Amino acid sequence: MSRLDWFNEARFGMFIHWGAYSVGGRGEWIANRERIPRDEYVRNYASQWKAEHYNPRRWVELAVDAGMKYVVLTTRHHDGFALWDSQESDFNAARIGPKRDLLRPFADAVREAGLRLGFYYSPANWYHPDYPNPFCRDWPGSADWRDEAARLRFMAYYQAQVRELMTHYGKVDILWFDGVAPGNLRSSELNEEVRRLQPGILINDRNGEPFDYRNCEQAIRPAAEGDSWEACMTLNDNWGFHAGDDNWKSSKQVIDMLLMTAMKAGNLLLNIGPRADGIVPERSVEILREVGGWLRRNGEFLPHSERSPFSWNCTALLTTRGSRIYLHFVRDPRGGFCLAEIRNRVLRAWFLATGEPVEFEQEGERLFLRRLPDPLPDSPITTIALEVEGKPEPITVQGTFWIAG
Repeated sequence: MSRLDWFNEARFGMFIHWGAYSVGGRGEWIANRERIPRDEYVRNYASQWKAEHYNPRRWVELAVDAGMKYVVLTTRHHDGFALWDSQESDFNAARIGPKRDLLRPFADAVREAGLRLGFYYSPANWYHPDYPNPFCRDWPGSADWRDEAARLRFMAYYQAQVRELMTHYGKVDILWFDGVAPGNLRSSELNEEVRRLQPGILINDRNGEPFDYRNCEQAIRPAAEGDSWEACMTLNDNWGFHAGDDNWKSSKQVIDMLLMTAMKAGNLLLNIGPRADGIVPERSVEILREVGGWLRRNGEFLPHSERSPFSWNCTALLTTRGSRIYLHFVRDPRGGFCLAEIRNRVLRAWFLATGEPVEFEQEGERLFLRRLPDPLPDSPITTIALEVEGKPEPITVQGTFWIAG
């Protein structure tokens, strides 16, 4: 079995941004954007962080309810504040603020629920004395180190922290790198060591070779055919908790994103930003539970979804798996629908949520779905499954980048 088999089956995961920055309630970049000195950050944010209602089992229960199969937590963001008792720095949650290791109960909760465990780690560290230009407006470059000694010290420090994550918490399924700047951090050597310490682990592409899958952020940009990939997206406009950000995506928008990744054989890693006390914002909970309810009715299409060969239309998104094609009606067809895409003979059609058959007729290159309910019965998206003869293939392959709009 491929090391990526579980990942390509999962298709849906939870990303969690949570740290000392959550106290501020203004997103996860406040240290850099507001040029906050380290002593002020410790005094006003890290020391004030109590995580008094932290219960990772509730986070994991929410992930399960939403139909997610893996969970990735920010063990240390660009502010350098670690969520575990790192021996490399006392700038961590066991020494300041919560005064305890926050990772161990999280790792235990994820594994107990049968989900896959992911650790996010950012090599960047704005408050490390050797990190160049912490308040820069661009990522610092490879030439911005103060001197070679500073680079070597920083490299030894961040690699030692990754080593702690890989050896102190049992089996880890994903190491999700971010903020790998400045460069020349001997990332390939570290990735090889991670694989030795955690056989079977998956590493994303942000720390260089060797890696297992590609990432895109806040946009769905499929990787080349044959490459495993993941789109990471937020539920509102921020990764970390922002008290003033009410620009929530609807459950339909989330399902749309999930369909767009699934139809290109990719995964959706969807982020939540818990409040400083550990409570997930109510609207996040509502959205994810709505998505989970829909997946319980319609989720057959998702595991090991394949790259759809079909072009776009203005009414439905098409995903494929085996000898089945799934028509996800993102817009109501108002009683009937014609799909002029499928070369295969259609054997049967049915509403995925209920199993109720759908009347259809093939006339030459056109498939007609007849007498559909108006409006369609499921909310927010109705899915109709088609069983076809052979592997799904289009009548005409789309060879240019041309989209409606």
